[in-house]
Amino acid sequence: MSRFERIRERLGRAYQSGRDSVRSGRDRTEDPPEVAGVASPTSPGPVAPPTATVVGAPAPAAMHTSTASRDDADVPHALRIAAAWSWRLIVVGAVAWALLMIVSTIKIVIIPLAIALLLSALLAPAVGWLLRARFPRSLATAVVLVGGLAAVIGTLTLVVNEFIQGVPELSEKSSEGVRQIQNWLKTGPLHLSDTQLDRYIDEAQHWINGNTQRFTSGALSTAATLAEVLTGTILVLFATFFFLRDGNRIWRFLVRLLPVAARWKVDDAGRASWATLGAYVRATVLVAFIDAVGIGIFLVIFDVPFAFPLAALVFLGAFIPIVGAALSGGVAVLVALVDSGPVTALIILGAVVGVQQLEGHVLQPLIMGRAVAIHPLAVIIGIAAGVVLAGITGALVSVPLIAVLNTAVRRLAARTVPDTPPDAVVVASQAP
Repeated sequence: MSRFERIRERLGRAYQSGRDSVRSGRDRTEDPPEVAGVASPTSPGPVAPPTATVVGAPAPAAMHTSTASRDDADVPHALRIAAAWSWRLIVVGAVAWALLMIVSTIKIVIIPLAIALLLSALLAPAVGWLLRARFPRSLATAVVLVGGLAAVIGTLTLVVNEFIQGVPELSEKSSEGVRQIQNWLKTGPLHLSDTQLDRYIDEAQHWINGNTQRFTSGALSTAATLAEVLTGTILVLFATFFFLRDGNRIWRFLVRLLPVAARWKVDDAGRASWATLGAYVRATVLVAFIDAVGIGIFLVIFDVPFAFPLAALVFLGAFIPIVGAALSGGVAVLVALVDSGPVTALIILGAVVGVQQLEGHVLQPLIMGRAVAIHPLAVIIGIAAGVVLAGITGALVSVPLIAVLNTAVRRLAARTVPDTPPDAVVVASQAP
């Protein structure tokens, strides 16, 4: 036998040996060893149904796709979901609390900036008109800002002068009105005696005397914060000027700080929110003016004192929806009651209620529209939170802040992609 034939024979034996080993391993895999008392496909006996329990086999571990260990699998699914929601809500609450602490710490800066934004949204159309009339941007902003300050200062001067002139007459009529109230308490349905009235008056005096120190300390703290008020006013003026002049550039700078993929959507949401804020502020000013004119006409017709200051108070109160108009109208009703009696007070009350109904059902839906419509419950909750956090200023700022956040969240949650700007440069890669 030649050497080539011996090599071929050896290769044949090696190939056959490999095939035999592979076949034997396959047979061992397909035919598991028989276990005594356990039914198997190769052993005689009845075949176990699919749902039968195989004796001697380990029970399969109950695992869920969302669990990482057996301990997690032993916890009920509802409890795992509740725990997951709980720690996430705790994190969100901690972040919100930290933001509130930061805002409360620097509220002397945050509140003037918020007021400056409101004033900028109100005065921006006037600046746009002057820019279209070929005014330089800085000059147009200065003219609008100075004109607005002059209007505010002139109105406040008229209100204060009329109030100072009418205080002596109103104090005399107030004393007479108090006597009428005392007589009504005696002869009216309550039938209070002089002893009861004296006791109630003494209790009121004791309460006032006991809280005099608190009132005085509040006045002193108010006087101590005069420097903060002055600083805030200056900050409002400067911030309003630069918002009106450079607002677009400031916004573009802030948008460029974001990732490229998020810039267009954030820019679209921000510009829509700014349009909402402007529409809200201008509509609120118009509605407040109509409320003040309507109630002021009734005050003039029935010769109620302080007609102009009360109308100005109604105008300012209308900036706080629902609550402000009711409070300012209540002051007008009280002045009418003290000065002209219950009949005139009831007429003024009817006028206040009628004007508020006209505002709520006709003016606000017609002027503001659906773009800035907010549910009354959200308005009341926002005003309450604003009062707790920042007092009267918080009540003024809370509702427009809710309107802006409402628009921003809606735009960010929308799945539409903003249109490509006409001056955008689109770079396309060439096909390979």
